[in-house]
Amino acid sequence: MKNRKWLVSLPLVLALTIGISACGSSSDSGSSSDGGTSLSGQMAGAGASSQDAAMQAWIVKFQDTNPDVTISYDPVGSGGGREQFIAGGTIFGGTDSPFEPEEITAAQKQCGGTQNFVEVPVYISPIAVAYNVDGVSDLNLDPSTIAKIFAGDITNWNDPAIAKINPDATLPDLAISTVHRTDDSGTTANFTDYMSQTAPKDWTYPADDTWPIKSGEGADGTTGVVSAIKSGSGTIGYADLSQVGDLNVANVGVGGDYVPPSSEAAAKIVDSSKEVPNKDKNIVQFDLNRTTADSGIYPISLVSYEMACTQYDNAADAKNVAAFYKYIISPEGQSVAAEAAGSAPISDSLRKQITPAVNAIGAS
Repeated sequence: MKNRKWLVSLPLVLALTIGISACGSSSDSGSSSDGGTSLSGQMAGAGASSQDAAMQAWIVKFQDTNPDVTISYDPVGSGGGREQFIAGGTIFGGTDSPFEPEEITAAQKQCGGTQNFVEVPVYISPIAVAYNVDGVSDLNLDPSTIAKIFAGDITNWNDPAIAKINPDATLPDLAISTVHRTDDSGTTANFTDYMSQTAPKDWTYPADDTWPIKSGEGADGTTGVVSAIKSGSGTIGYADLSQVGDLNVANVGVGGDYVPPSSEAAAKIVDSSKEVPNKDKNIVQFDLNRTTADSGIYPISLVSYEMACTQYDNAADAKNVAAFYKYIISPEGQSVAAEAAGSAPISDSLRKQITPAVNAIGAS
């Protein structure tokens, strides 16, 4: 993604680093250690709102068996999560778009050097194209039509392009009102990446965390987008499937089929995508292949990552983050996320691939 604004202002840095530091003293390590395995203290994280439902479920389950650990997660958005981590304001976080090279350099500096920054994929989920149009409960949209709608080139629900691929639908003479994220969002990055890959002639803007054009209605965070779609008429927007509730969602054209969003269809995109080459052994990123024509793959999916340092000034921080992340990537943790958020559990092969990076947290 291009043109990321990942640097924060000095006042924000100062505010974030008071009491909480990615390499500082954020945990109360005064509790007695039971053979070096007991955990205690506080963990503050921030980041992607898409994985918030999963994160809250992970926190509840982890704290059930580790009652002396208090974990907070602010779903401020992917960009905000990366900014706060780089600034030293949080000791962990989530992002729906991978760190760019300059962000990796900054994160490594915050973590104390190269190979000390951890970024691993832990959450796979479809981004739904959700809409609110009376009388329309089943809708097919191909890449070109989606791009033209969000670019502002298709402006009415009975447009011939929509009618052609929905011959059985009764489409109203109603203006289309698009809804997009106003915050720095990995969901936006994935959605714009999908349009730029699959319909480059219709969506001529780069993939980015920030919505690139002045069109439609803006809303803050995933919940803001969903709320705006629900409260409007003729509205359409994009959000993690786990958050859309009872809104109708479009089937997306892939090859000759139209695929509804599901965790199973989202999981398949990782298998058809390439890993991003990286010199740091503790960073695992994927370049998602949105243009696949393979049957059953839902192309508007996101892979969300967790971030951490391998070492912290406070040993309790390292123990807590390591234990929490080991739980998140475990079969049990992935099952909890699937139940709470409808996400796709990571495969055994991906778990095996990222386990060494998670094990590196607190190992040195």
